[in-house]
Amino acid sequence: MSTPIVHLRDVAKRPRIFTIWEKRRNSAQVHWAMECFAEMLGVFFYVYFGIGSQVGWNFGNAIKTEGFSSILQIGLAYAMGIVFAVSVCAGTSGGHFNPCVTMTLVIFKGFPKLKALRYIIAQLLGAYIAALVVYTQWKEFIDVAEGAMAQAGTLAAMRFTPNGLPGSFANYLLAPQTLPRAFMNEYVNCTLLAIIIWACLDPTNILVPPAMSTFVIAFSYAAAIWGFAVPGISLNAARDVGARLAAMTIWGLEARGTRYSAITALVNIPATMTAAFIYEWFIVDSDRVVDSAHLEFINAHANHRRFRHGHNAEKRNSRVQSLVDLTDTSSQEKNMPMPMPSGNAV
Repeated sequence: MSTPIVHLRDVAKRPRIFTIWEKRRNSAQVHWAMECFAEMLGVFFYVYFGIGSQVGWNFGNAIKTEGFSSILQIGLAYAMGIVFAVSVCAGTSGGHFNPCVTMTLVIFKGFPKLKALRYIIAQLLGAYIAALVVYTQWKEFIDVAEGAMAQAGTLAAMRFTPNGLPGSFANYLLAPQTLPRAFMNEYVNCTLLAIIIWACLDPTNILVPPAMSTFVIAFSYAAAIWGFAVPGISLNAARDVGARLAAMTIWGLEARGTRYSAITALVNIPATMTAAFIYEWFIVDSDRVVDSAHLEFINAHANHRRFRHGHNAEKRNSRVQSLVDLTDTSSQEKNMPMPMPSGNAV
């Protein structure tokens, strides 16, 4: 039993200007830039909605008015940002959206180093732009909030803390917390999240099909925020560094923070690598079966026209091509699909 391969061009005719651009865009010389744009846009989604809710939270606290935001809303905002990022952008870039994920894929999956560097730059840029856009949209309210804090005599003491408006953009540490415990909080949360991510990327994990993995990852981030935002977490170096650079652009070098900024920017990297090792060492089993949902996902990526037999594939009608016959093992050996894109990982 085989399933026909139908490309979009077989069922929908696009204006000529788009088809000409597509042909150029999908060339090896240009496509890397499209992937980087997708990474940048994905991080933009994640940071834009998350920081937007954080600004609302700090604004409400500054003017002593309830109802503008909450920890619940902030967690949901980041979760939905992840859902939007993966839904829109992961099909193009693989959906890393996090420098520590990209770095870990270089070590454990052989992701190209130059491509990884480009991805990380794009991720930081996406967070930086998103933070500046949020600030621009909230500027008048931020000024009102800081004016209220100045009038109350708390601005100088609270500005560069989690309760100040810059604290919506850069991550700062609450006064009772210590650096060792902040390190532990970041390391444990990032390790657990990365284990969940690796489980979602495992094509033999029949309990988490590709369509569900986005929501599993998104709500794992929300759960971490709900439980451990107060002790202090970053979870994503792109969100931390990119938004911190935006805060420094807006409020000056004082917004860079203290030694805690090294924890928020760097600890997620070894934590993610630890998680990948744990999952690969203890849980991955090469003798498990890849179920049909994951195989369909793999083949959908592998059967992109630019991957299929060079120019010969362009000359054939794509509708007569077929996916690997799941009931024919010899066919599978002859037509092994490309590896699953390393995506859906924020």
